[in-house]
Amino acid sequence: MKPSEAVGRTAAGAVEVAWRDDVITSITPIGPASDLPLLAPGLVDLQVNGYGGLDVNGGSVGPDTIAELSHLLATHGVTTWLPTVITASEDRITHALRCVARARANDPVVARAVPTAHVEGPFISDRQGARGVHDPAFVRPLDPGEVTRWRREGPVGILTISPHGDQAMSHVRELVAAGVTVAIGHTHATPDEVTAAVDAGATLCTHLGNGIPTTLPRHPNVLWRQLADDRLSAGLIADGHHLPFDTLEVMLRAKGPDRAFLVSDATEIGGRPPGRYRTAVGAEVDLDEHQRLSEVGSDLLAGAAATLLDGVRNVAAHTSFGLSAALDLATRNPARLIPGARPGVGELRVGGPADLLVLEPGPAGLSLAGVLQSGRRVR
Repeated sequence: MKPSEAVGRTAAGAVEVAWRDDVITSITPIGPASDLPLLAPGLVDLQVNGYGGLDVNGGSVGPDTIAELSHLLATHGVTTWLPTVITASEDRITHALRCVARARANDPVVARAVPTAHVEGPFISDRQGARGVHDPAFVRPLDPGEVTRWRREGPVGILTISPHGDQAMSHVRELVAAGVTVAIGHTHATPDEVTAAVDAGATLCTHLGNGIPTTLPRHPNVLWRQLADDRLSAGLIADGHHLPFDTLEVMLRAKGPDRAFLVSDATEIGGRPPGRYRTAVGAEVDLDEHQRLSEVGSDLLAGAAATLLDGVRNVAAHTSFGLSAALDLATRNPARLIPGARPGVGELRVGGPADLLVLEPGPAGLSLAGVLQSGRRVR
């Protein structure tokens, strides 16, 4: 990749992409050239808890943690991401969000890469299975007032909740009116409570198919209702562990190529060798040689260890949707769901961000040959 231009293939054919500073200035067709590498927008991940030993939720998290994690993710193709803060005390959640705000203020590249944050919990189900490995000591009822206090300290663009209980719908309306995107996840809500939450303004499903009771009625249930409602866009973890590939196929068919998006749900364990680890949020976990991350003594998954690019590879290799759709699921689709996202994120277009991947297809799937983030080569 040259300092200011890249040549490769896109869905529209062979092109030369040029940029100045952090903005794409031209995309010029250059005719057929099947031997060129594939060019794609930088990947967009709406759910990242950590990676490579760096943890958004760790007790030692600081602004430098967010900055280092942002750079590390970029080397794996993720140029836009949302730090994901999980169930904890109000002080700990607020501290993590304050670190995100300071990291953004300290570095314009980080500010562009991290447009906001995602808080997953603490207003979730307290029931085994649906709660996942979130600490039950900190699960609490939905409180828009607490969210308001968080937002005085740092950005909260997406909030994952369980919409169960009599007050949930009015609280969802209040959050949406305040500009927060509400996602449904880690829930034991009834199907009718799900519909009521959507009527009140909820628009996303957090890692659909996970964070629900391990045993469900055949029908109706919380899963079918979320799949059936076209007002909900569904986040899916395509690491091969959270969803079997036939389940992933069916969910993608149900939601269609425009109402689904991939997330990694990556944790600090990602990128580390197989073994047993204690995470910053207090759980002891096993990472096996296939990147399956599970809570010790349980069959519950404890987040993910695979990258978002691994998810793209899996969709391309193990579903009927193909590579172009797989890339859309990790670029254009999640980008349009970020509150206040910079125009052009998740796309290759003139005037858009100079976030670009150079990909080389091969027998083992896509390999990452180059990454441009904000006009700077990071790989």
